[in-house]
Amino acid sequence: MKANLLTQVILPASLFIIMMGMGLSLKLKDFSMVLTRPKAMAIGLAAQMLLLPVVAFGIAIAFDMPPLLAVGLVILALCPGGTTSNLYTYLAKGDVALSISLTAVVSLIAPFSIPLVAAFAMDYFLSSSQVIELPLIKTILQLVVITIVPVSLGMLIYKFAPTIAEKVEKPVKIFSLVILFVIIAGIIFKNKESMLGFFADTGLPALTLNIVCMLLGYGLGKVFQLNEAQSKTIGIEVGLQNGTTALLITLTILGNNEMAIPPTIYSILMFFTGAAFAWILSTKRVA
Repeated sequence: MKANLLTQVILPASLFIIMMGMGLSLKLKDFSMVLTRPKAMAIGLAAQMLLLPVVAFGIAIAFDMPPLLAVGLVILALCPGGTTSNLYTYLAKGDVALSISLTAVVSLIAPFSIPLVAAFAMDYFLSSSQVIELPLIKTILQLVVITIVPVSLGMLIYKFAPTIAEKVEKPVKIFSLVILFVIIAGIIFKNKESMLGFFADTGLPALTLNIVCMLLGYGLGKVFQLNEAQSKTIGIEVGLQNGTTALLITLTILGNNEMAIPPTIYSILMFFTGAAFAWILSTKRVA
């Protein structure tokens, strides 16, 4: 795919702003939850970093997805939750502090884990004629610059200029939702002739990944005897991925339109399934 304004400028700049917006609401104590609530954090991190990619691989194989779409689904599963998961956790009456902490910690790990697992996925699913280069060091540096740097910048603004941070935080969160819709609309328009076929190949696997991971995350919380609010949070964090990050990797770094289809379709579906899941959980008593 040829470089264009959307993939090379708008998408990276938008993700930078979104990640900075996340940092505007973060404090160092959000990271200390690894120590203060180790059980909930450990279960959430293990589910997101280990369970999610395994489930994505399994779904891609079970549905016999076309290779490029299978890689796109795995890349999506490697991405952290975002502001959407934090919002739905609030609506579900979950543990918002735990949600923010999980999002923050996974966002710091993801720039290093995504390139490694994505490289393995491409090696596994793609034939020699479909090889797409993924320079590990360059990719890690790109993701660090576009995620860790803006989060750190946002945290510094919050620390030294809290009034500015409070004023900017809400508009940035609204922007993050709007820009995702704009990017998705652009991808759909660019691939309008093929979208029905892509949806047929990807819709059910993406929906399965979303629903299965929400249920697994919530179920793990229950199995390990976390309270209701924490179980809700892990269900939502594990079940809702940051589509914008997945689109950055597939479109900007890898330059592949087809790989971007699973994150695109998933992002559309998760707004509805996530809202329904949050509503159902909101009716459950917080223990």
